[in-house]
Amino acid sequence: MNPAPSSISQAFSPVRGDLLRVGSTRRGFLQTGLAGLAGVSMPGLLQQQALAAAAGQATRKTNVILFWLSGGPSHIDMWDPKPEAPSEVRGPFGHIASKVPGIHVCEHLPLTAKIMDRLTLIRSVDCTASDHTPITMQACNPLARRTNDGRDGGGWPSMGAIASKFRGPNAPGIPGYVALADSLVSDIWGAGHMGGDFEPVSGKDLSGRLKLSAGLTVDRLSNRRELLAQMDDWKRSVDGNAQIAATDRYTQQAYEVLMTGNAQRAFNLDAESAAMRDRYGRDSLGEKALLARRLVEAGSTFVTVSGAWGYFDHHGDEVKWGGIKKGLTPLLPSVDRTLHAIVTDLEDRGLLDSTLILMMGEFGRSPTINKNAGRDHWPRVMSMVVAGGGMRHGQVIGSTDRQGGEIASRRVAPGDLAATVFHLLGIPQDSNWIDPQGRPRPIVADGGKAIEELVG
Repeated sequence: MNPAPSSISQAFSPVRGDLLRVGSTRRGFLQTGLAGLAGVSMPGLLQQQALAAAAGQATRKTNVILFWLSGGPSHIDMWDPKPEAPSEVRGPFGHIASKVPGIHVCEHLPLTAKIMDRLTLIRSVDCTASDHTPITMQACNPLARRTNDGRDGGGWPSMGAIASKFRGPNAPGIPGYVALADSLVSDIWGAGHMGGDFEPVSGKDLSGRLKLSAGLTVDRLSNRRELLAQMDDWKRSVDGNAQIAATDRYTQQAYEVLMTGNAQRAFNLDAESAAMRDRYGRDSLGEKALLARRLVEAGSTFVTVSGAWGYFDHHGDEVKWGGIKKGLTPLLPSVDRTLHAIVTDLEDRGLLDSTLILMMGEFGRSPTINKNAGRDHWPRVMSMVVAGGGMRHGQVIGSTDRQGGEIASRRVAPGDLAATVFHLLGIPQDSNWIDPQGRPRPIVADGGKAIEELVG
């Protein structure tokens, strides 16, 4: 439960514009454009972490990076090739062997093939509840659906929002849940009815708001802060309000966090060498992936990356993103390079075991190439990639039939993915959030269980 509002807690509420503004009144009003680090005040986030620690929740610094391949990537043409199928099913690409005997991937994913011992391919994800939005699969909840009635998602939150609520960031001064996408409306699912405090921070908006206002120095801020401290000492002596005293402690921490510049440094890609930036790629997906690594390294718990809205929606050569050959051929090298870079870079830094990497979209694509050289939406099954998190890898989980259109073995439900993510984050599987009507709602729906082949 959040403390009663006070002038100090309000002083760190979200504003538009510069990161820090000092008002003309004697009181000051320090305000931070960190957008409350996910819609909640900085002091509130620090308080949230303290409450989690007091409740005995896990404090191990684990995190998740979700690569959202918006539009619905074709599983058959990427991670579940069907070389023995007819050409209209097999598609235009060949396949190559990977480092793990018996596991093959698309010929345009050679770097992925080289690190297959550190990856898991899940070829039997049930996405029947999913539509052409991020709602269902970013929530990993079949009850969270697109309904086109103004109530999309049914109020259910995304995994990132749950991580923000139950874990918060791994370090002060960094948002717990960050979205790196050109359009949050199109490619990111938020907190639903769980509340605006746990919505994702837009990295695109935040990165330009991490500087002190013109003419403001740390010394000037310190002087104004001393005045605030004197006023608050007087206020506490008058009303003896313990909640206000506690809130002021979090404000003290928030001030110190602001001065560290942790968030500003995390967003500074110029601190990376040219070789590292080339390693990830200078395109949208690669640069956002590198920023995601910097964010989790700095303390973010959940980062969602989308290269562009709908760019895997390969219906055919007559649409913007083209068909399979025309559309996927230039995209696959970027996906291949980015996945290889994030896995090997995190491994080099000793962060791979504590970082779970997920790469997926909203559904798969139809088993037969259509008349326009593309594939259509296919919510019956999709493939995805998992890496890191200290889990078992070098394997394939599940399978599809000979045409890639139906699950043949080991169905993996959305709830199973959610349970796996929360297992890594140390969030108890039986946790609940409270909806606006006061009813407890489970964070894992549909009886989901952590995927045994991954977690052991």
